[in-house]
Amino acid sequence: MLDLAVIIVTWNVRELALQTLRTLTNDLQESGLEAQIYLIDNASSDQTLQAVELQFPDVARIASPENLGFARANNVVLRQLGFGQADASDLPKAVYLLNCDTIVQKGSTRALFEALFSLDHAGLVGANLTYGDGSFQHGAFGFPGLRQLWVEFFPTPGRFIEGHFNGRFPLSSYHSSRPFPVDCVLGATMMLRREVIQQTGMFDEQFYMYCEEIDWAWRIHKAGWGVYCVPNAHVTHLGGQSTSQVRAQSVINLWTSRLNLFFKHYPFWKRLLAHLLIIVGMWLKLKRLPAAADDYTNGLRTAYRTVARMALKRI
Repeated sequence: MLDLAVIIVTWNVRELALQTLRTLTNDLQESGLEAQIYLIDNASSDQTLQAVELQFPDVARIASPENLGFARANNVVLRQLGFGQADASDLPKAVYLLNCDTIVQKGSTRALFEALFSLDHAGLVGANLTYGDGSFQHGAFGFPGLRQLWVEFFPTPGRFIEGHFNGRFPLSSYHSSRPFPVDCVLGATMMLRREVIQQTGMFDEQFYMYCEEIDWAWRIHKAGWGVYCVPNAHVTHLGGQSTSQVRAQSVINLWTSRLNLFFKHYPFWKRLLAHLLIIVGMWLKLKRLPAAADDYTNGLRTAYRTVARMALKRI
């Protein structure tokens, strides 16, 4: 029985994926864990799978004929592993969902695995993240509420942006050597117990991209499990390398997922207020756009109008 199955989803980020695999395989070799890496490629045009086959022949490769997005692609592999079936005897003890734009630092995989099986009722753990330049990156959050929407659209003092008001945890928590409980962790690093996946299901595939990890964490909490950030597990997350290729479409994808999340988890009154904030916020974003009629600006203008219409339609 495997200790750990690692799943990586790629889309046109060949060199970044190869870097992730180099650092991951090095860390796994020192971890003492019995592990298998699975890479599923979302119809890339940059020969990702061929490069992986050449440099990492032991990685299990899956080619999707279309871009499934993050949630569906991970679910394809989870189902191949046997999750969702009645017989769970051959399932790995844990599954590690790792972004293709990460650099795995020494000892991080083992630290996550040990935390997952030593903390009380831990069902999901995430790493302590930094950006490529070494600066701090928030890797854990409170569940999104109306206050986060306010910060998104309206002028807010910096201490509120970086604090509890905006669902952030203090730097002291990350600098501690002890894991700390959170509502959700960033989807760049998610390690889950097999029992949690079997009990809560996999990603909700209505979330094509964005918010899928928040929704799953919400369900994990409701099922009685805990979610933790593990400061001793350090992973560098370069961030947004795939989604930055389609900026305007990313805006639409993000807010489509956020609206789905609000509809699924908010009571009616809170959904109504959230939608009104989004409509006003998108109007403000439109007003702030430059008058230039270049493709980039026009794309954002269309995206903001699309999101406002979606929010209005779902009130």
